[in-house]
Amino acid sequence: MHPALAKGNVAVVTGGASGIGLAAARHLAGLGMRVCIADLPVAALDAASDALIAAGAAEADVMTLATDVSDRAQLMALADEVWARFGPVNLLMNNAGMQPGSSIFDEEGNWDRILEVNLGGIIRGSQIFAPRMIASGTPGLIVNTGSKQGITTPPGDPAYNVSKAGVKAFTEALQHELRNREDCKVEARLFIPGFVYTPLTAGGRTEKPAGAWTPEQVVEFLFDAIERGDFYILCPDNDVDRATDVKRILWAAGDITENRPPLSRWHPDYDDAFKAWLKA
Repeated sequence: MHPALAKGNVAVVTGGASGIGLAAARHLAGLGMRVCIADLPVAALDAASDALIAAGAAEADVMTLATDVSDRAQLMALADEVWARFGPVNLLMNNAGMQPGSSIFDEEGNWDRILEVNLGGIIRGSQIFAPRMIASGTPGLIVNTGSKQGITTPPGDPAYNVSKAGVKAFTEALQHELRNREDCKVEARLFIPGFVYTPLTAGGRTEKPAGAWTPEQVVEFLFDAIERGDFYILCPDNDVDRATDVKRILWAAGDITENRPPLSRWHPDYDDAFKAWLKA
């Protein structure tokens, strides 16, 4: 097990009141860690705290704080309160995110909020927590939740794609910085879920689609990958295996190296070529 995940250590999970974040918080509490869940609104936080305690966590080892991750002052307050109550943080999971939909010319008016939460929240969270984690001298992990949409950037939700592409670039740069700091015991990982049935992805559905994983499945995959030492934690699901993900990612990169049109996977002139590529 990664030393940051030792019993008695401290974890902070943003977006931790539902979905993947809540499943991660339960997993960490099950390891005997002290867990802080940051999310909105307060009622969801209360329910999340009750869920961890019902699963066996000690009430003293669970805290919650209403936090808008787009607000630097609120993230600073989160860090201050966790350090005051629990001490140094060993695991920061920057997981808070939103996907209300977007269009290229922002008819919905969603772009600013999506970028502020999905990208700005991860950047600011890392910038606020990482220096303190490094200074503590204890083993640490920063897990940033990205998306396959930030790598293959499919058409349909450009603001979300841009935000998650930024998370990938930022987390790569963060890990490079951390691994080159003398005596630094903090690492970063890029978490790339597949299709997971959560409130974010439900789309009005009340039952899990057959192709989706549960939050618990993807969290189990996440922590197994951390134990293996993976940086890019690329999760499959019931519809898409790793081999298919690899093919899609390589094809997307090939748009540049082969000088194809952007998003050629969805370009009618390349439909047959892409299908042949998947089968090769």
